[in-house]
Amino acid sequence: MKKSLKGIWCILLSVLLAMPLSVLPATAHTKPAATGGFTADGFLVAKGHKIVNQKGETVKLKGVNIGAWLIQEDWLCPYEEVSDNYELLETLIARFGVEKAYELINTYEDNFITAYDLDQIAAMGFNCVRVPFWYRNFYYDDNGSKILDGNGGWDFSRLDWVVSECSARRLYVILDMHGAPGFQSDAPHNGKKGGNGLYDKTELGERYRELTDELWTAIAARFKGNPAVAMYDLLNEPCCDMPVTEIQRRINNEGIYARLYNTVRAADPGHIITLECIWTPLALPQVWVHGWKNVVYQVHFYNNSDFIFAAFLLLTRLIHPSVPMLMGEFFPHGSTTWNGCFNTMDKLGFSWMLWTYKGAGHLMWESDWCLKGSKDGFERAKIKTDSAEEIARKWGECLRTENGYTDTGHYKNNVEAHLG
Repeated sequence: MKKSLKGIWCILLSVLLAMPLSVLPATAHTKPAATGGFTADGFLVAKGHKIVNQKGETVKLKGVNIGAWLIQEDWLCPYEEVSDNYELLETLIARFGVEKAYELINTYEDNFITAYDLDQIAAMGFNCVRVPFWYRNFYYDDNGSKILDGNGGWDFSRLDWVVSECSARRLYVILDMHGAPGFQSDAPHNGKKGGNGLYDKTELGERYRELTDELWTAIAARFKGNPAVAMYDLLNEPCCDMPVTEIQRRINNEGIYARLYNTVRAADPGHIITLECIWTPLALPQVWVHGWKNVVYQVHFYNNSDFIFAAFLLLTRLIHPSVPMLMGEFFPHGSTTWNGCFNTMDKLGFSWMLWTYKGAGHLMWESDWCLKGSKDGFERAKIKTDSAEEIARKWGECLRTENGYTDTGHYKNNVEAHLG
């Protein structure tokens, strides 16, 4: 059986690789500009298996994630002594109090991504950034205590800033709920290792879902009609390491995606919503099953074979032929090649987002995951033992990209030629 399936895949891939690019939908590459934001004509919608603007022009998003900015991961970020972002934040609060803890987080965020970085991304020729965030950017705790701005309103200043600054540079923004209240997977990259409480059939689980509804309602209402926002990414990698049957049960059969889709649509009927298949296109239904409209299906890929990459994308396209596709995260590893990835995505009409723009964690240069890193390494904040002043220093201006970061070579050697 395995041999026969492999033969079928070889035939399908032979057809794929033989296809001329001209038979697929034409794509438009938006050249970055230093000034002038998006107008209403730039507002994106899903039309059939394409993403189009209000002029009816097909837009293929070619971008990069701004990982490790609004949600930290230990291997990407300069800290140690704790295992995930949740423990990091709770440790800072326990040691220094809420106000000081968030002051330190603000120091980190003020320096890790700045206008300089958005200038760099635009100058490289990307036309989109995916912005991962988590609920603790907006809530002080798991009880729903909102972080307020100086006027007493809910503080969305980070998202306001990145959307406004990206618009000025003709960069679209994908707003990505990387870590929801209660957490949507067991993986530490959603904020807390061993979480996965978003789906619990308990009073607490329902409270997490209510907070997720509340947060998405506020975000969607805030950016309703904003042409710089390409789409809302409801949940990053839900149940990412579980069998497909469990993924289907939790995000599909038990309705978390349908619930969040309806939540966002009630606040903003116009923007694209992206739902993640993650590693398997079988995780999501045909759109007509739920009556979903104006959606993009999203996959992520981290594997070590051009053949598997191409087979995975081809299967996804065959199962969901009428929905635009986004490769929301990828980075070639092992025997997977840059050209193999880009050629397959081009032939099948996938938009794509590299993971990730920069890193300041351990082994960042050697790990091959970033466009910008440092051969000299970074001082890592000792979250349990460093003073607040020492943490602030390590998370200060030394983290700015212009202060010691170097291009890893991936952009010039592997990416630039595919941005035209």
